[in-house]
Amino acid sequence: MICRAEARTVVSTKVNVYFTLAPFSRRFPEIADGFSINLMFIDEINIQVRSGRGGAGIVHFRREKFVPFGGPDGGDGGHGGDVVLQVEPTLNTLSSFRRRHQYNAPNGARGGGNNQTGKSGEHLVLQVPPGTLVFDADTDELLGDLTHPGQTLVVCQGGRGGRGNARFASSTNKAPRIAEKGEPPAERSLRLELKLIADVGLVGVPNAGKSTLLAAVTNAKPKIAPYPFTTLQPNLGVVELDVETTLVLADIPGLIEGAHQGVGLGHEFLRHIQRTRVLVHLLDGLAVDPLLDFAQINSELALFDPQLAEKPQVVVFNKMDLLEVQERWPEIQAELEKRGYEAYAISAVAGTGLRQVLYRAQQLLDELPPEPEPTADELPVYRPENDPRQFSVERISEGYRVIGESIERAAAMTYWEYGQSVRRFQRILQTLGIEDALIEEGVQPGDTVFIGEYELEWSE
Repeated sequence: MICRAEARTVVSTKVNVYFTLAPFSRRFPEIADGFSINLMFIDEINIQVRSGRGGAGIVHFRREKFVPFGGPDGGDGGHGGDVVLQVEPTLNTLSSFRRRHQYNAPNGARGGGNNQTGKSGEHLVLQVPPGTLVFDADTDELLGDLTHPGQTLVVCQGGRGGRGNARFASSTNKAPRIAEKGEPPAERSLRLELKLIADVGLVGVPNAGKSTLLAAVTNAKPKIAPYPFTTLQPNLGVVELDVETTLVLADIPGLIEGAHQGVGLGHEFLRHIQRTRVLVHLLDGLAVDPLLDFAQINSELALFDPQLAEKPQVVVFNKMDLLEVQERWPEIQAELEKRGYEAYAISAVAGTGLRQVLYRAQQLLDELPPEPEPTADELPVYRPENDPRQFSVERISEGYRVIGESIERAAAMTYWEYGQSVRRFQRILQTLGIEDALIEEGVQPGDTVFIGEYELEWSE
């Protein structure tokens, strides 16, 4: 049974994403210096997808001059197109889906005489950015995690083409008037979630200076103001350390206590940190207790995802351009080193100490083991867990309803105008055990049996 659900955008926020001149490390193509891209940043969206219907097979017999009674030559229908999600490394947002929410793959073509098979529908390939999680919107089942360039996931398989009557010819039935309609399309409601993929994630309390740091080392232009929660959405930037070394930085909006429970849009922000490999943890030099803030943020990270607590961190004490912050630094540094952290002092506004921090982050990246490439067995392919042959019989006021994937598909593919096709459908009822189940429920001649979109009258 095909479930239909209205598509809706779940989260839609705006962000400016800017890039400097650099070959983007492992993910982004080379672009011009100072070129900026304004994008609608969407990190969660619902879409409806439907594969192509299979083309119908036909009942046809060879008719030529001097061959008035030729054999069956009805061709098969073409296969319907699949709906495929494919990772495109140049994308950084799901904004391409914000104006359109329904995507249908082409149908297969009808078969022809002279054993001609109908043309198969082309696959519908939808491009998604690296880091896209694909969920079934109705069940919340994770269908795939798309992270590597070129990775694909078939979310809806096209219907197979129906068989023509030439395929049913036998020694006992040389002129079959049996054919199949094309298999109905599969339809699915999907929820796409994006987790940004970046080398380094900038984390800290609100107004710690993350956006100022990003603006100082990249061409990104995030909103900066002297009050908390200036940044309301993630920002990306690329810093070029040297000719061959670049870092992709993600400025994550400030985290607060309870972020792991969703307080202050915590879930939307925290999931973007999961893809980063190294964290730069900024401490606000003007905070009442920077060490308490440091412990609180690490606690929120660990509560949201224990693996976040294991990511290597570069601890940075910001706002060293102020005299009172400089006076606090020795005490803060000693306490952090006592806890086993290597700390750095910077001024994001004045641009002092930044290169040392970035090189340390790059050094930690180099020390991490390379991310393994997926093998053919590990590539995500959605495989439904339920048995399509399963069915259920319900007694309703109008009669009986049979619910089951295989039997409903068989009903939709049956040519009811051909007696031989109807008898074949009756044999399917017997093979699947549906006939016995209806008898056990007390079906009587003349009762109506509903299967999919069809109403059938029961007879002995």
